[in-house]
Amino acid sequence: MDTVLAVDDLSVRFASPEGEVAAVDGVSLAIAAGETLGVVGESGSGKSQLFLAIMGLLAANGRAQGRVRYRGRDILGLEPGALNAIRGGRIAMVFQDPMTSLNPYLRVSRQLSEVLVVHEGLSESQARRQALEMLDRVRIPDARRRFDLYPHEFSGGMRQRVMIAMALLCRPDLLICDEPTTALDVTVQAQILDLLADIRRDFRTAIALVSHDFGVIARLADRVMVMYAGRAVELADSQAIFDTPRHPYTRALLTSLPRTEPSDTPELPTIPGYPPNLQRLPPGCAFAPRCRQAEESCRATVPLLIPLGPGRSAACLKVSAA
Repeated sequence: MDTVLAVDDLSVRFASPEGEVAAVDGVSLAIAAGETLGVVGESGSGKSQLFLAIMGLLAANGRAQGRVRYRGRDILGLEPGALNAIRGGRIAMVFQDPMTSLNPYLRVSRQLSEVLVVHEGLSESQARRQALEMLDRVRIPDARRRFDLYPHEFSGGMRQRVMIAMALLCRPDLLICDEPTTALDVTVQAQILDLLADIRRDFRTAIALVSHDFGVIARLADRVMVMYAGRAVELADSQAIFDTPRHPYTRALLTSLPRTEPSDTPELPTIPGYPPNLQRLPPGCAFAPRCRQAEESCRATVPLLIPLGPGRSAACLKVSAA
């Protein structure tokens, strides 16, 4: 397997006046060239902080421990200059809100061409030509006319395409997409996901797709990692996650999805309670207070990910009986 990114036992902690926040706790993953890994979970599960740590973009009060290897090279804790040679060039990230990610005071052409000038050493004219070609590639209508517009002159879907174009300019090995379809209508969502699928096929780009939306994950991901309270609780290929979820949290998430077919249950099932406070995690399994299957042993022992077959694992004391 041509592994692009390998993460081993990564933890992220934030210092706060109220105490330390354990945002990510011992997560391991690997992504191969041409593969899409979907990372799903509720807000606050640690999805975004996991990849911000990988990119070296944590807030000043955050620290990461573990190993992050890009093509075999450990990049966690690299000096800014060395990290910048990888970040934005070999590993790129698309954030969920393109309006705050793009500089409102600079024309789109300037923001795109600057990436190629800095990372590839191109001249301004060469950079503009390649940036315009990439806007065409991500299906910006009438790209030549729009090239010198400001971000506010683009729709939300077009701004997201600009962000994807910017991320792709240096032909990265890994594209991290953090909620790339948030706040977009369903038609534009489908277009963005189709675009990402084309990018994966054409460039063999590895994609990490972060989302709380199982519909988005189902459409694009080859494998899925489910996170809860900063930990990975299940990892499997996409089909297995949807057909035979093994962790109670995964099953609860899928059960609570709205369905179009008739149901004997008049109300949409929900997960009781709330995600735990990451400063004061409950003893044992963090999901136990919300789990209908929890027993006393679940409240005393932190479950580890155990293998359930090739490429499949789950962190639940009752998983063997699931």
